[in-house]
Amino acid sequence: MTSHALTQHFAVDHDHLEHLHTRLEIAAEDDGMLDIAYRTVESAVGPLLLAATPRGLVRVAFGIEDHDDVLQDLSDRISPRVLEAPARLDSVARQLDEYFTGRRHGFDVPLDWSLSSGFRRTVLGHLNTDVSYGTTTSYAALAQLSGSPKAMRAVGTACATNPIPIVVPCHRVIRSDGTVGTYRGGSTAKRVLLDLERAA
Repeated sequence: MTSHALTQHFAVDHDHLEHLHTRLEIAAEDDGMLDIAYRTVESAVGPLLLAATPRGLVRVAFGIEDHDDVLQDLSDRISPRVLEAPARLDSVARQLDEYFTGRRHGFDVPLDWSLSSGFRRTVLGHLNTDVSYGTTTSYAALAQLSGSPKAMRAVGTACATNPIPIVVPCHRVIRSDGTVGTYRGGSTAKRVLLDLERAA
């Protein structure tokens, strides 16, 4: 087989596989068998893995997190029926793009809180509704807001394990001395997000 014929052969196979994947995606969605859809998008803080259940966005993972490990964790904790199915995440991807270009200051997408419960869920709920775009709060203030003023360490853990960062803005929580502190996406990503919001 010549190199040209070989190239054509692989091009046809790739197109065929893409077509089959699209058919599988549609069939799985139509039959209610797609429990977790995912896609990746590029952003100002690197590639982001987005995952959603039929209830809503369940996970946003940064590039420094191993995306294969994230998908395996979703499979283990929620459902093994996981498929790359970008269409379910079109609205999230569009809103993230608007956020990173300064045209959006809040997200309007349904959220699935399956990966967060108890006090962590309470903290993230307050963070999502009470800490607005372009502002910051401290771990101590968020603990107070969450009803446990002495639980600053637990608040830190809730932020560090936030399954839906950026959309649920744990990057807006900084230390009382004004330093940014740690962040699931890394301190550089946290600074990028804070600078983006300050500039708007």
